[in-house]
Amino acid sequence: MSLISLTFPDGNKREYPAGITAAAVAESISKSLAKAAISAQLDGQHWDLQWPITADASIALNTMKDEAPALELIRHDLAHIMARAVQEIWPDVKVTIGPVRDYGWFYDFDRAEPFTPEDLGAIEAQMKKIINAREPVRTEVWERARALAYYEDRGEPYKIELVNRIPGDEPLRMYWHGDWQDLCRGPHLQSTGQVPADGFKLTHVAGAYWLGDSSRPMLQRIYGVAFRNREDLKAHMTMLEEAAKRDHRRLGREMDLFHMQEEAPGQVFWHPNGWTVYTALQDYMRRRQRKDGYVEVNTPQVVNRVLWEKSGHWENYRDNMFIVEVDEEGAKEKVVNALKPMNCPCHVQIFNHGLKSYRELPLRMAEFGSCARYEPSGALHGIMRVRGFTQDDGHIFCTEDQIESETKKFIEFLASVYADLGFESWRVKLSTRPEKRIGTEESWDHAEQSLGNACRKAGYDYELQEGEGAFYGPKLEFVLTDAIGRDWQCGTLQVDPNLPERLDANYIGQDGAKHRPIMLHRACLGSFERFVGILIENFAGKLPFWLAPRQVVVASIVSDADDYVHEVVAALSAAGVRAEADTRNEKINYKVREHSLGKVPLILAIGAREVEERTVTVRRLGENQTATMSLDAILAETRASALPPDLA
Repeated sequence: MSLISLTFPDGNKREYPAGITAAAVAESISKSLAKAAISAQLDGQHWDLQWPITADASIALNTMKDEAPALELIRHDLAHIMARAVQEIWPDVKVTIGPVRDYGWFYDFDRAEPFTPEDLGAIEAQMKKIINAREPVRTEVWERARALAYYEDRGEPYKIELVNRIPGDEPLRMYWHGDWQDLCRGPHLQSTGQVPADGFKLTHVAGAYWLGDSSRPMLQRIYGVAFRNREDLKAHMTMLEEAAKRDHRRLGREMDLFHMQEEAPGQVFWHPNGWTVYTALQDYMRRRQRKDGYVEVNTPQVVNRVLWEKSGHWENYRDNMFIVEVDEEGAKEKVVNALKPMNCPCHVQIFNHGLKSYRELPLRMAEFGSCARYEPSGALHGIMRVRGFTQDDGHIFCTEDQIESETKKFIEFLASVYADLGFESWRVKLSTRPEKRIGTEESWDHAEQSLGNACRKAGYDYELQEGEGAFYGPKLEFVLTDAIGRDWQCGTLQVDPNLPERLDANYIGQDGAKHRPIMLHRACLGSFERFVGILIENFAGKLPFWLAPRQVVVASIVSDADDYVHEVVAALSAAGVRAEADTRNEKINYKVREHSLGKVPLILAIGAREVEERTVTVRRLGENQTATMSLDAILAETRASALPPDLA
């Protein structure tokens, strides 16, 4: 019998028979560990306790105390348990797929009748019965023919298609939760009873095309959330309630910021208030980038397919591009162009225009580039997920030796911007070389080390995402945490030696020869549309004074105060404050309620006493108490508050 060596987290090694399962490994250590174990990490891969181990490896055994693997298993098992519950209640329903997602899972079903809220309650109850039955979870590996015959016998056409879509002739893994079976890669828990029965909830139903293809059947997608215990679930549901109150789509209507309509799917109609926020943010970023050494450029939105073919985007990104065909005069066939989905190939064209010297590097190039990308209609979400957007895009052309210093400089820039915009909490993820890649191991070593060193020298730790880099280089992702604990991936920095090679970019080195530059793709906010949505939700519409579209409303209490109202508005406007008058024949309480709903930070009420004393009565958003201030005092306060952080 052949033996294998397993290395444990403490460095100890033990020999076991080849083919031993992780469950048996846990049993060999202690009965308590065998009882508590839920899965293993084998050479960093999440490993089911039932899977055989056939080669030397490092191993760590997971329990419910290990949050990430525990949540993955709980949510994955619940997807299967939910599908089983649905088919136990409605045997004619066809099942498809049910992946884990942020905070939970979903599963798609083919059912003639729409699921109702009452149905969700019935499914939850059936799921809890399955969990409380504490039935074993088991797995087998089948040949393809056996799997096809099994699903044909049970009339499951979607499973048949999935089997046929799996490439090669490799065996297929099957899982049983009790007597209910599903095709699945795993891993899973060892018993339905390991799933916390009070730690999950079904949230809603949505439509979804089979495999995301609008020409295929429309299915019903049931979403659920799950955690390790009732307390975590309750905290998440409270967060969802708070998120609903902060929904940028609702606040966008109340604040009159923007709207969307069917004639322009995934594109934003910015109203004056919303465009004020947008341009204030853009002006701030323009000043910050200029101060940080960037030159601003602007490139065409419609570009011939030839450039996209050279850059590789036509081959790899064609399905997400909007194509523009033009009947050029004298042309024998239509000229094919595309709306640019990204700015980088165009920036290389500017770099290539004229000979560049090593003395000009690093060259930091920035553009508020308007891009268009096709997103399925079902994926669109307010201004957070759109088809037309503008990026605070930038590309740094540098040498290999400058990667570290330029990355450190960008991280410091990004940290300062995020702090100015009210985000103190954020983290960095470093994605390293994938299995399929180009370039030498030495170049990957240098690039990854440069990014890691830059993070540390800038004073930030990073999370490692092994194998998640692009095929041509590693990258950093910057993830914001908002006021209610949600994460938003906004900033990025990507090392790219590939595009300069494809588009023949070069500079003259100190040795007089031509050299390829390294291209660093970087964005701080990402899409302005999405970031404005994040700001709205983070601040629940109560934007910082300098960003607020309507900063001050001066409201009359009596008509005799109208002249003084306009005088105050004129003085505020002259001081650089966005101010407006409200002299309507309405009661002051009505005006206050209306402007508070519109999230105006300051409402200045003026009646006969204020006219006589040349004062204003100040009501601040979110406060019930008022205060009386002199006109000079309120001018001084608002003048200072209206300044953007970089000018204050």
